[in-house]
Amino acid sequence: MRALSAESLASISDTVAVPTYPRSPDNTSIVHFGVGGFHRAHMAMYLDRLMAEGKALDWAICGVGVLPSDSAMRDALHAQDHLYTLVLKFPDGRLEPRVIGSIQDYLFAPDDPEAVIERMAAERTRIVSLTVTEGGYHVHPVTGEFDDRDAGIQADLTPGATPTTTFGLITEALVRRRERGLAPFTVLSCDNIQGNGHVAQRMFTAFARLRDPELGAWMEAEVAFPNCMVDRITPVTADSDRATLAERFGIEDRWPVVCEPYTQWVLEDHFTQGRPPLEEVGTQLVEDVTPYELMKLRLLNAGHQVMCYLGYLAGYRYAHEAAADPAFVDLLMGYWEREGTPALQPVPGVDLVAYRHSLIERFANPAVADTLSRLCFGTSDRIPKFLVPVLRHQLDNGGEYSRSVLTIASWARYAEGVDEKGDPIDVQDQLREGLMANAARQGIDGLEFVRNRDLFGDLVDDERFVTEYRRALRSLHEQGAAATVAEWVRAG
Repeated sequence: MRALSAESLASISDTVAVPTYPRSPDNTSIVHFGVGGFHRAHMAMYLDRLMAEGKALDWAICGVGVLPSDSAMRDALHAQDHLYTLVLKFPDGRLEPRVIGSIQDYLFAPDDPEAVIERMAAERTRIVSLTVTEGGYHVHPVTGEFDDRDAGIQADLTPGATPTTTFGLITEALVRRRERGLAPFTVLSCDNIQGNGHVAQRMFTAFARLRDPELGAWMEAEVAFPNCMVDRITPVTADSDRATLAERFGIEDRWPVVCEPYTQWVLEDHFTQGRPPLEEVGTQLVEDVTPYELMKLRLLNAGHQVMCYLGYLAGYRYAHEAAADPAFVDLLMGYWEREGTPALQPVPGVDLVAYRHSLIERFANPAVADTLSRLCFGTSDRIPKFLVPVLRHQLDNGGEYSRSVLTIASWARYAEGVDEKGDPIDVQDQLREGLMANAARQGIDGLEFVRNRDLFGDLVDDERFVTEYRRALRSLHEQGAAATVAEWVRAG
């Protein structure tokens, strides 16, 4: 057994690919907020590919943690010289591990916010990237404007305050660069949000304007916020993943990452201080990422929502279990073909029929063992962005919408917090209390859950939606999820 570290790489290389390029905190040009599984399976992996070819060696990553829970990542990465193992899981059970070395430093903001600010303010930093989840941008769910009610945001807007939030830290670093005559870095959002670059620009400039209107105007004019679409299914690392890595490959890794073989990154080429040659390792550089991100959000991400609550209520606990059920496959294909795809723009260079079938194959990969509870996590940041726009498009254009409505009803049923066997459901959502309270009251007229206009807008005023929603919710209560799915599939 070999504990992963820079010192142990030579012995590990006998069985697993390892970085052979030079590694140093002095090589970091990218500062990344939100170093979780997805970032380490995606952006950090692309950079590792480049570095393994002897390219972009000065584009290493310095990770940043802002939340108290990020201390666990700090400890894991520091203990093994910021190295970790990325394990691809193939459907046939084959594993392909590789030690990733592109993250070469990590700063925990609560320990030393000044160090984080100065790292970004340093001339060598050219990109600040983000995977802070959909909810990390403080977007008001109805207005789409910056929501400044968060206590941390309010504290960071106090004159002279030491920043503690992602917004406060990045903005202060840009202020210092401006004062020092340095060009601003690019802010690159890698989160699953439509127009993630545009959203980041609106939210960061809105925050800056609250601090200083002239600062906000400067940021809007001078800081680049490219859009991008990212895609790779990356489940939460389990203890069994650590054990398998140790048993089969002899590597003791505190926090490896497991993911599917598939990966995609579509990126708008708009950077103020240059970028690594990512196109050389499979990234698609495009003028407009919108068609690609709509494809991903409204097919893959919305497809997860179509499957996860119904699957959980039907007794499944993993995505591959639900995706092996012919009725669930038919439900998904029906949604993708008749509701999701009509709500897309033309996608240059993509065969949508082949893409839809590839999604089933990806969902059904048993080796990934993606839990339905992970897909059910944080729904208030997902369904309003992934599925509600599809439903609105279909209602507005006279298209089919029954599967989208069923998905919302399944969320409402799931939010009641008790499954069909009477066992408790651990609803994980930042709006958990309100969601569960509304779900508990929906038996009165069946509509209490969807009266939340922050999440659903005026859908409750549309009689077509109301009729179908009540039918779906009644079926889930009276027949259960499996029978409801079968009924919806039979109806076509």
